[in-house]
Amino acid sequence: MLRSTDSGRTAIRVDGVAKTFRIPEEAMHTLKERALHPLRRSGHHQFKALENVSFDVRDGEFFGVVGRNGSGKSTLLKCMAGIYATDRGNIWITGRMSPFIELGVGFNPDLAARDNVVLNGIMLGLSPREARARYDHVIEFAELEEFQELKLKNYSSGMHVRLAFSVAIQVDADVLLIDEVLAVGDASFQQKCFDVFNRLRDEGKTIVLVTHDMGAVSRFCHRAILLEKGEIVAEGDPEAVANDYLELNFNREGAAPATRAGGWRGSGAARIVDAWCESSDGAQTAMFRQGGELRFCARVEFLEAVDDPALTVEFENAEQVKVLVGSTAYDEERSGRFEAGEQATFSLEFTNVMAPGRYNVIATLSRLGHRLELIDRSDREVSIVVTATRAQGGVVDVPIRASIERGVEVAP
Repeated sequence: MLRSTDSGRTAIRVDGVAKTFRIPEEAMHTLKERALHPLRRSGHHQFKALENVSFDVRDGEFFGVVGRNGSGKSTLLKCMAGIYATDRGNIWITGRMSPFIELGVGFNPDLAARDNVVLNGIMLGLSPREARARYDHVIEFAELEEFQELKLKNYSSGMHVRLAFSVAIQVDADVLLIDEVLAVGDASFQQKCFDVFNRLRDEGKTIVLVTHDMGAVSRFCHRAILLEKGEIVAEGDPEAVANDYLELNFNREGAAPATRAGGWRGSGAARIVDAWCESSDGAQTAMFRQGGELRFCARVEFLEAVDDPALTVEFENAEQVKVLVGSTAYDEERSGRFEAGEQATFSLEFTNVMAPGRYNVIATLSRLGHRLELIDRSDREVSIVVTATRAQGGVVDVPIRASIERGVEVAP
């Protein structure tokens, strides 16, 4: 049940909401199928999209809802918008609400931009006069002045979404429900969207944002919740919730540290029998937060006597770009002689400045001399994921100190 109520500082209250869908196990789609199999009965199974979800959103708060695909985020937003009825629980919303759930729903592809803008504005709650008065601003924001006489069926998908977003933000609402609309358009248009959300937040609008973009959660939200299998598993500080989401998301790929398999790839005087990455507390893991300490370790078994072995490690991103390279023989430092039968663990430790993403690790064991002699190689047998709630856009994100000085005098 959806209703509005005066609740003081609380703009939205979700109390014990549950939603279940019946999923057919075998569906008949045509009349012919029904005629040929009149006695066939299709079974169903229950899918719990939401279970006992409760939270409050304060007036003027930017509230994030995150979770993996299928966790119930969009279902929750549609229940809040009144599109779905809840099975149990109640939802109270104070003030005028505007849902940004399916951008462009209601657009007519055979009409030009002006007709679609006016019609959509009216459906979103504007009067016909208000919708017509705001047309020029909509087209200007969408950057579609040259295409306003073109029918929408000839628009690209990017132009279509930009127009829809531009119409949606014209609605004067107290509560906005937003489902994954931050990824519209190119980089410059996305920045315009960010500016709009900053303005709406500064104006004290109450906003609920469903997104997979953890950078947006940390950047905009005052609080957030994390949904998993229809239940709230984390709530509170947006950066902490974003980190919980990243851990939950990547741990399903959760690679245990890889162990060598296969033959030697060098002289065979020694072999890398095990390789792994670990955090500063010694825990072996496949996921590392940006800014923390990361240690790569390789256990080496010597089959022959080797003088001055060195381990070189390369971290390679998804585009096979070597982002970071390190060696135990920095400045050709000698490591000494290792006899046949000995074992040793080589390790390199550094502050993790790599950008978020997946990395494969290439470890090469060599002998120092007049030239590097390859002994063995572990080629992409260790894989890690770097997580972060913010990213600068480069292959590494180093700490940067910035300053702005006003009124600097220039010497005559």
